[in-house]
Amino acid sequence: MADIKDPENTILMELKTGTVIIELLPDIAPLHTARMKELARAGAYDGVVFHRVIEGFMAQTGDVAHGNATKDSFNIRRAGTGGSDLPDLKAEFSGIPHDRGTLGAARSQNPHSANSQFFINFKDNHFLNRQYTVYGRVLSGMEHVDQIARGEPPANPDRMISVKVAADAAA
Repeated sequence: MADIKDPENTILMELKTGTVIIELLPDIAPLHTARMKELARAGAYDGVVFHRVIEGFMAQTGDVAHGNATKDSFNIRRAGTGGSDLPDLKAEFSGIPHDRGTLGAARSQNPHSANSQFFINFKDNHFLNRQYTVYGRVLSGMEHVDQIARGEPPANPDRMISVKVAADAAA
């Protein structure tokens, strides 16, 4: 497992094939970092599917309103159309490039519409630079991300089994 330097700003994402350790970037994107931690602490990401997974591009998840496969109301066709009950976030664009393993905030055409959804880049996607907020990077477990079922939506979508802040998991 990767050496966790800042447990308060580290996310442990459990997938069916193993744990993905994500370093959040509070100095670069404090609002997005705080939102991910808030939703993780509420258990909102647990059970949420990867609803848009494009080979050679990225894996998108985080629709806490419509993407939770453990709820009776789950409908894969609605996954990706919602967010959380919290207000949308102001864009926090930076010079951090969208490299393989970075976490980006998913949003609509409005740059200030990110809420709970995010994506993990499968490869360097520099055409997204300064257009989407980068607020984290995979420290270890990218091999698990690489195994997520592809599709828009996938026929049998993979899901985040659990998402926790490392500081809480150690407690």
